[in-house]
Formats: sequence, structure tokens, C-alpha cells
Amino acid sequence: MMKLKRYLKPYIGFALAAIVLMFCQAAVDLNLPNLMSDIVNVGIQQGGITEAAPKAVSAEGLQLMSAFMSEEDRALAQSQYVLAEQANMTADEWDRFVTDWPKVSDTDVYRQIPNLDDSTQAQLDSAFSRASYALMTVVKELAEQSGQDIAAGDTDSKAMDMSELGELVPMLAMLPQGMVDDAIAAAAATPESMLSQTAAVFTKGFYMQLGADTDAMQTSYIFRTGGKMLLMALLLAVCAISVGFCGSRMGAGIARDLRRDIFAKVTSFTNNEYDKFGTASLITRSTNDVTQVQGLVTMGLRIMCYAPIIGIGGTIMALSKSVSMAWVIALAVVLILGLICTISAIAMPRFKIMQQLVDKLNLVSRENLSGMMVIRAFATQDFEEKRFDKANKDLADNNLFVFRAMATMMPVMMLVMNGVSLLIVWVGGHQIADSAMQVGDMMAFIQYTMQIIMSFLMISMMFVMVPRASVSAGRIADVLASESSVQDAPQPRHLPEKVKGLVQFNDVSFHYEGADENVLEHVTFTARPGETTAFIGSTGSGKSTLINLIPRFYDVSAGSVTVDGVDVRDIPQHELRDAIGYVPQKGVLFSGDISSNLRYGGEDADADVLRRAAEVAQATEFIDELPDGFETAISQGGTNVSGGQRQRLSIARALVKKAPVYIFDDTFSALDFKTDAKLRKALKGYTEGATVLIVAQRVSTIMHAEQIVVLDEGRVMGIGTHRELLASCKTYREIAESQLSKEELA
Repeated sequence: MMKLKRYLKPYIGFALAAIVLMFCQAAVDLNLPNLMSDIVNVGIQQGGITEAAPKAVSAEGLQLMSAFMSEEDRALAQSQYVLAEQANMTADEWDRFVTDWPKVSDTDVYRQIPNLDDSTQAQLDSAFSRASYALMTVVKELAEQSGQDIAAGDTDSKAMDMSELGELVPMLAMLPQGMVDDAIAAAAATPESMLSQTAAVFTKGFYMQLGADTDAMQTSYIFRTGGKMLLMALLLAVCAISVGFCGSRMGAGIARDLRRDIFAKVTSFTNNEYDKFGTASLITRSTNDVTQVQGLVTMGLRIMCYAPIIGIGGTIMALSKSVSMAWVIALAVVLILGLICTISAIAMPRFKIMQQLVDKLNLVSRENLSGMMVIRAFATQDFEEKRFDKANKDLADNNLFVFRAMATMMPVMMLVMNGVSLLIVWVGGHQIADSAMQVGDMMAFIQYTMQIIMSFLMISMMFVMVPRASVSAGRIADVLASESSVQDAPQPRHLPEKVKGLVQFNDVSFHYEGADENVLEHVTFTARPGETTAFIGSTGSGKSTLINLIPRFYDVSAGSVTVDGVDVRDIPQHELRDAIGYVPQKGVLFSGDISSNLRYGGEDADADVLRRAAEVAQATEFIDELPDGFETAISQGGTNVSGGQRQRLSIARALVKKAPVYIFDDTFSALDFKTDAKLRKALKGYTEGATVLIVAQRVSTIMHAEQIVVLDEGRVMGIGTHRELLASCKTYREIAESQLSKEELA
């Protein structure tokens, strides 16, 4: 993937936005279990009472709590409570106070000093928390001495009846001071979460003693906390959607850029590069491989960033609930890592060969589709079906093995998750019984542990995506890094403003890459403007190779090819090919219509130019018979027209260009003799002043050319006119005598 990192740069903004959003999403995700814990601990167990220090308390209640405080805490409590009297409150304040505490007239009531700062409030809450726990400890000891049993978890408001405080205070005052001091010391060493829960039970009892509506307090707290959870869930959804949007934009943009650059790179390849990669592989690399990279970018950004955040954050939050159960998390992580490593070791090697098997299947499919007529003609359908079945079975077997291995991960992962949940409940239940943990904290601990496990599950998904995408990225990088063997010169030379079209071969030799022998050897000739230069020879003599050197489909191995005196290797490729009207040996048409295919030769060509070129190519004979004429649709590859028609449309396309040099690579072979003769006669007038180079197999096609070059095994055996070569070149005479009668030769 690092080979393609430059494609990430335009989308850094989306990546940063996604990372910021993921931190927000993780913060919300990690806080939801806390709120759920608050609903259980505070909303249900504490009756919605959040404060340890009561807002209002009876005189007996304050006296009782003060008896179980340290000197420092007692001084703080006495300084922060004042007697609630109508004389020291406004009428509105007194009315609200009476409404909140209806039994204020039955006893003396103390209220907190209004608007305490946060620090003082926290100190006051801690003081009452310690006092409540110390009081509860003494009550338990007294109950045990009297033979009663108060369970550790039995600390709800019903167990703390504050209606008889007047009788309780004198009795507790008679306790040994040592017992009270021990209880105060024990409270000081108890976790704050347990202290606050016990304090809330006493606070609720004080509120009920004063006639407060504690049910309304509980309902209000649950609704408020539930509302926060709902808002956080909505925010979580917005963050998740936004992260998905950013990831999708990145993935789609990078895939678009990769396909664009692969296509641009492939269009610059010579036949050497096509032979190196193979057409089927290039198609796979620009489609399937790009899709693999896109999937990794789209999902990988979310997984690779979000999973560690959740994993680390979940660990921190879980430990904040209970450090003593950290070993449960460690056990879960070890089991998950063991599972991931085992599955990866089994499946990883198969992932690496998956793309090669896709290439093979694509190759077989493409050859079958393109060679269907040959397959039917030789009745080899059974053989091809077996060949396809083998490629298909190899890919299917590989995929089944990989996905079966990965499929086992989810049920085993669920087994681990459920097993860990049961273990947490069992261990947590004992801690709750020992007053070392609250029910809500245990529930939150379970959720945080599940988040940690899920983060490892998400990371395990990367073990599925990364190897395959990495292989795909490497295959794409190989294409993008490949340099064409034909390159523009660092200091190019340009053709004259008005190109004449003088083509010269100066002692040219050529061999294909990796070949030991030359295909062409010491070829020298000149093709002049206004003349037709023809090439003839036996099959494999190098005719097509020779003319492919002019537009630089290959570069010469030795010697030089010049156009108007400028070496073609020094001319920019676009400029050189713009001066050439080329008709390939195999007529190739593109999907569209006849007009769009002809306009490949000239984008701005009008209807008159198209018709004139079609007339010269003898194509109007069948175009005018079509219902839609020049607007007739052409299917992919031109399969809805005959070979001769494709050939004539290819010739017309080159003629639309009105180039100074025309190359016809055996393009008259599919034409009948009558059409061939008419086309050559019309071509002579249309290409007047241009250099025309024709490769042909038929002597009748080229016998009127001003110059004929005879090739045999890559060597020039003779150059001259038809009559000159009959007299001087044995090779040409043998070809001519094999095709023409004695009368035609004369």
C-alpha cells in the first residue's frame, strides 16, 4: 500500500475529518455504558439521589451524621448548614422550601448554604459519605451482636427508617467511642463509589422524613439520564454516518484516480508491455484489484483508527470500574489474539494467491468469448468447458477454504464473548456481595469488555482485507511503475510546419525484446511524397514489423527511420502519429455509430468530409443501404458488420485524417478484386501529394505502385517497379508467377 501512498495526499482533509469524527464517536460510545451504569446505580438503587450531603436535613439527622464524622468533617458540616427559618428567607424562597419539604413545620430543619462552590460541595459530599458508611458499619455490628443478619447489599431506603431518629440518637451516643472511631477509619479506607451509594440511602431517608416526593426525584433522574443517552445515540449515528461518508469519498476518489492512471499508463504501452502483463491481467488489475484497494481504504481507515481508540479507551474505562477484574480482560484478549493468529496462519497464504487465480479465470473467460467461433468450428466445447471448470474450481476451492476458515472466527468469537460475560457476572456477583462493586458498574464492565473484544474482532478483519489489498496494490504499482520502451526524447525535435511526408529507412535493423536474432536487417529505402511504396514478401518476412517502426510502435535496434529528415525517435510521439494515417492489419471498430468511428480520424470533420472519405474507401456502397446511414450503430469490435465492411470503414477513418503519410498494413486482403481495384483508383486521387505505404499479399494490389520493396526473412531482396522486379528479383518473380497468369505478367 505504501507504493500508492501518493494517491492518499489529495484526500488528507477527508482522512483528518474522519479521524476527528471517530474520536467523537468513540467518546460517545465509551460514555454510554457509564450512563447506563448511572441509571442502575443512581436511578434505581439510590432512588435518583445524586448528592451524598442532603440539601435539607432534620436537626436529629444532622446530629446523628455529625456523631460519625471526624473532627474536620464535623466542622465542615456545621459551617455549611444553617437553620431553615422563615425569618431568614424571602417569601418566595420560603414557599419553595415548604413545597419541597412539606414536614418542615414538624421539626427543626437545616439547609445547605445556597450556591456552594464545586470544591466545597465535593468536600461536603465526601464528609457525609464517610459518615454514612461509618454509621452503616456500626449498625451491622450491632445487628450481628443481637443475632440479626443484614446482607451486604441490603442498603436500600427501606432498611433505613428515619422516622424514629429521636430515639436512635441517644442510643447511638451511648456507643463505645472505640467502635465509632473504628467505623470512621474503615469508612476513610473504602472506595468512593461504595461510600456515595451508602450516603445516598441515608439522604433518601432524610428526604422521606421531611415529606419530599422521592419517587418524583427518581423518575426525573431516570428521564434526564435516558434523555442524555438518547442524544448521545443520535450523535453516535451522525458521527458514524459522517465517518462512512468521508471513508467512501476517499475510497471512491482513490479508485477513480487509480483507474484513470492505469488506463493512461496502459495506453502508452508498447506491445512489449502488453506481452509482459497480458490483456486479461491488465483488465483484472484495473477493475478487481482497484476494488480491493478501494475496500481497504473505505473500511480500513475506520477499522485501523477506531478499533485502537475503542480498545484503549474501553480498557481505561473498564479499569475505572474495577481494577480487580483486569485479569478477565487480559484473559479475553489472550484468547482473541490466539484465535486471530491461528486463523491468519491458516488462511493468509491462500489470500496471497487469490488474485492470481482471478487472473487465470479472467484469461480463460476472455479467450473463450473472443474465440467462440474457432471453438465451435473445431468442436472443442467440451475441452474449453473442462478448462474453464478447472480455473473456476481452483478459485472456488481457494475461496471456500479461506472463507470457511474466516467463518469459524465469528462463532468462536461469540463463544469467547459470552464466556467472558458469564465470568464477569460470576466474579462481579461476589464483589457486589462483598460491597466492593455496584451492579451498574458490573454491567458497564461487561459492556466495556465487549467493546474491547469487538475492537480486536475489527482488527482481525484487517487480516482478511490487508493481505489481499496489499497484493492488489503491488500489482497496480507494477503497472504504474512500468515504463514504456518507447519514450519521447528529453530534447525533442519537431517536424516542419508543413509536413511533406518523406520517409527514409537508413540501414535499419530490429529485434524484439529478449530475442537473439534480428527480424529486420540492414533495411534501407526512401518513400517519397506523391508516390506509393509497397511491401511484399512471404509470411513472416517482417513487412508489418517494418511499417510499425514508422509510428514508433517499436523503436529500431540499429540505424534510423526519419520523416522529413527528422529521426522519429526525436519527434514527440503525439506529433509524429498526428502526421500519419494508419490502417491496421485487423480492422478495429469501436462501439458507437459509423460517424463516431470515422471521426476518430478527425474530431471536427463535417458530414461532407466523412462522406468523401467513405466514398474513396468504397464504404458508401453499404452505408447508403442501411436504414440509418452514417448514424447506424456499431457494436463492440464491429461484430455487426462483415470483415470487408470493417476493413473499408477502417480505411475511411484514416482518410478522414488527411495526413501527409498513409500506412495500409495489408488492409485490402478482405476486399474482392473489383472493390480493391475501385478503391486503389479512388485512393490515388485522394492521397495525391501524400506518401502512401502499402503492405500487401496480392501482387495485383501493388503492381502499379511507384516503388515495391521485396522482403525475405527480414532482408531487402529488391526495390523497384513491378516490371523492374520481374526482371531483376527472383523472389518477386516467384511470388508474381504464383498469383498471376502469363498474360497478366506481360
